[in-house]
Amino acid sequence: MTTSPIVAAFDFDGTITEGGSVFHWLRFIAGDAAVSKAALPLTIPLLVGAARSGRWADGAKERLFQGVLAGLDFADVSARSRDFILEHLQHEGRDLVLRRLRWHVEQGHDVVVVSASPQIYVDIIAEELGITGGLGTRLAVDARGKLTGSYLGKNCRGTEKMRRLSTWIAERGYDTEPVIYAYGNSRGDRRLLGGATYPFDCGKLGLFGALRTYPRLSEANVATAGE
Repeated sequence: MTTSPIVAAFDFDGTITEGGSVFHWLRFIAGDAAVSKAALPLTIPLLVGAARSGRWADGAKERLFQGVLAGLDFADVSARSRDFILEHLQHEGRDLVLRRLRWHVEQGHDVVVVSASPQIYVDIIAEELGITGGLGTRLAVDARGKLTGSYLGKNCRGTEKMRRLSTWIAERGYDTEPVIYAYGNSRGDRRLLGGATYPFDCGKLGLFGALRTYPRLSEANVATAGE
């Protein structure tokens, strides 16, 4: 009897950690003044994006990146991002979700972070957690090795999360279709959870959250199969 492989896909911001990381990262890399200057003209698009998600969120985020990151050296930003994300993970990591992630690792499952956060530090997260892979929003780099601030591809949220995960699974070359566990906390994770065999809501809003139709991750199932 062939046993199906198991893939566990985790969102990062608000799922593995408390709240978001992107604004904190931008401030760490470029400073408060630079981020404030770039964000001020985008106040309304950023607010609309936060409320409506979709293309509003994608566009506002990319314009913010362009205002803050354009012209910065990719290698330097990558190196500095390691210091940022390791400290962020240490201070903002959610114990319940991290224990669930470690359970998957201990069971020999293929664990992957699927996040709208920049690939620059999603790779570092994957390395630090000792998991199989990480999928994030890729940023364009010009011929001089400078960030342009634009996406390379699409913002890794919503439909793009499931597309990236499906591509990653196909590239793994499994002999049979894997069983997929998925963990998220917001509307940007709906497609990811919708495509999973066993989806879990890790948000804090419970019945008021965007993922309220899915089972909750709890102490009762954190170290079990939890179906």
